[in-house]
Amino acid sequence: MVIRKLETCFSPVLYRADDYVDSIVVVIDVLRSTSSICTAFANGATAIIPVADISVAKEYKEKGYLVAAERDGFVLDFADFGNSPFNFTREKVAGKTIVYSTTNGTGIIDSAASSYMTVVGSFLNITALSQWLIKQDRNILLFCAGYKNKFNVEDSIFAGAVAEKLTEKNQYSNICDSTLAALDLWSLACNDLRGYIEKTEQRTRLREKKIDDCIDFCLTPDFTDKIPVMKNGILVDNIL
Repeated sequence: MVIRKLETCFSPVLYRADDYVDSIVVVIDVLRSTSSICTAFANGATAIIPVADISVAKEYKEKGYLVAAERDGFVLDFADFGNSPFNFTREKVAGKTIVYSTTNGTGIIDSAASSYMTVVGSFLNITALSQWLIKQDRNILLFCAGYKNKFNVEDSIFAGAVAEKLTEKNQYSNICDSTLAALDLWSLACNDLRGYIEKTEQRTRLREKKIDDCIDFCLTPDFTDKIPVMKNGILVDNIL
């Protein structure tokens, strides 16, 4: 059996694309971007077009696309809605292609475009994602969005939760120091995940902006078995 690498990147500024052209990169932004993406597919979205640039999102809006876009938690004035998973209801998104632009998450999706494969992870799809990753038998990078190029706790905890599932198999015993740290962080948080998240900066930011209603939902395991994957610059359901 080939021993595959399992690595973690805690911030976009640490990411070196050339190192991961043969790896599956798991994009992580649990509060709230990747949770919203998983929710959209669970509720029947056909595709999501991630764009990092606001001007590009505006151009799509002018062409008639449904646009979800925010910066610093606030819905942009031209957008149909922001990036709370509660925005992505079946009534709004079923059968639709959505253009999506956020403060952190969509930027790292773009950064990971040259990898062997880019997929989206959240607590909402953690078991399906982990089982699928094990079957791929590839090197894996858990890529945390962080916050404005800084480390954050919530994405790192999720990386640890995934790493725990993957390292149960000796197939992923070749792990980096960042993954070890993520595993340790998850071990501290797992018995009271909601309480641990209560201490984080992002929790405070969301409270101050009165957009913290979705935290419990974002921490819910296995809401969906959808695994969003990038194909030709567009996120689609990997089952299709």
